[in-house]
Parts: sequence; structure tokens; C-alpha cells
Amino acid sequence: MSTTEQLRAWAEDLAAWRIPESILSGAVESPWVLPDEVFARRTESYLAAPCGPSYERAMEALGHGGSVLDVGAGAGAASLPLASRVTGLTAVDSHQPLLDDLVRRAAPLGLAPVVVCGTWPDAAASVPVADVVLCHHVIYNVADLAPFVAALTGHARRRVVTEVTVRHPLTDLNPYWKQFHGLDRPEGPTAEQVVEILEGLGLAVKVERWTRPAMAEYDSFATLVDVTRRRLCLPPDRRDDVAVALLNAGVAEDRPPDLGSSGRELVTIWWQGEA
Repeated sequence: MSTTEQLRAWAEDLAAWRIPESILSGAVESPWVLPDEVFARRTESYLAAPCGPSYERAMEALGHGGSVLDVGAGAGAASLPLASRVTGLTAVDSHQPLLDDLVRRAAPLGLAPVVVCGTWPDAAASVPVADVVLCHHVIYNVADLAPFVAALTGHARRRVVTEVTVRHPLTDLNPYWKQFHGLDRPEGPTAEQVVEILEGLGLAVKVERWTRPAMAEYDSFATLVDVTRRRLCLPPDRRDDVAVALLNAGVAEDRPPDLGSSGRELVTIWWQGEA
């Protein structure tokens, strides 16, 4: 398959995740839940105990110090743990409250980030280049992958470090869509496709697959239930049904994970920048 065909297949795989209008039109709340709590708790956890290949590859590229551009920064889970070697930080995200949280968390670490509320690569022209560019858990949201990746590469002097789940994170919800709506959801795209596309675009990528330890991404099981219910386009009176379904699937009440944001089976991909 040519790179053009791979890119087309990627876009088609992502388009297949659209919720059918027959279900979406009946939803009383938006299913597009942005779990700020999850991003905040994730950042706190990673600051307390930074680890994993994505962190290690970024620290390696920073060496004795360097600037960082964090694309899809959220609350800073990818970039703030690097603070001891960061000489300057620029953070791009489409959700201003998360950027505000990042700035608040950065201050005690001695950082004063420049934040840009916008999408990538639209914001790329107004963002300076950096020694290391980070992009964690964003790529599955990008239908037009070639210009997105080109802008990442063109903004990195030393290295681009990305992190993705092994498969599209929304696949965690597939059994529940089947149970509550009788709907079969897609299984792709996958990290393997990401790597193939990057190589097809001429990048000499390196790849490491790994598993992140489980953590409580919500402060309560009830919050997980409510977010999952909304994501499934179910009304509030189905809350108990969703709780039972999650428990029957083995979801831990004491460590409620976020279903549909990121997972534990991860892939770190990195390549040389061209800035």
C-alpha cells in the first residue's frame, strides 16, 4: 500500500468512529466529554513519579538542557516532569482551562510557559521552534496526518517524541456500545498504522511498546460511571445500568480508569527533528 493509500485508510478509519445520527440526536448531553479531572490527576501522578520510554527519550534529547514544545499539552503530563532540564516551554492545546492548569503547576517548578490555545498545525506558524517537540495522545484525533506530522518535525531541532495507545483508545468502550445500542464499533486505526505512515513519510522512526502501571484516573467510581454514560449517549436514568456493566467487565472501583481517553498499553515513537 502506498503512503497516499495509507493516509486515506487512516482518515477513513477515524471517520468510522462518528456516532450514528440516530443515536446522537437522542442524547440529552454531549457525548464529547473532555475529562479535565483525568488530565489533572494524570499530571500529578507523572510529576510524582516520572517514568517510561516517552519520558526517558525526551530527557535524553534534552541532555544538559533545552527548550520544549508540547503539542496537545493538556495539563502538562508530558512536559512538566521534564522541568529540571527545560530552559523554556511552549504549550499548545485547544482547551484553555487545561492550559491554565499547566501554568499553575509549572510555577513551583520554576517554569513560566508560553501557552497557545489552538489546534495543530493551525497554530504552528505562531509557535517558535524548540529543541524537543512532544505530542502525546493526540494523533488519533488527527485525520489529516501528513501536515500535522510535518509541522511537528519542522519545529524540532533535536527530536520529536510522541506517545499513542496501541489501538484507538475508544475501543475500550466497544463492548458497551454493543450492549446498550447493539452497535458494532471500529477496531482501528492502530499504532502500527501510525508507524507505517511515519516511515512512508520518510521519517527514520524508533519505536518502543510498553505498559504503564494502572492508576485511579477518577477520584470516584461514580464519576467514571457518569462520564461513561454520557460518552455512550445514555440518559441519567441509565446510570445504574452502566455501573453494573462496568463492574461485570471487571473495572476496579478503587482505581477507576478513564475509558476512551488513554490506555495502559502504549507505544513511544520518536524521530529526529528538522528545524
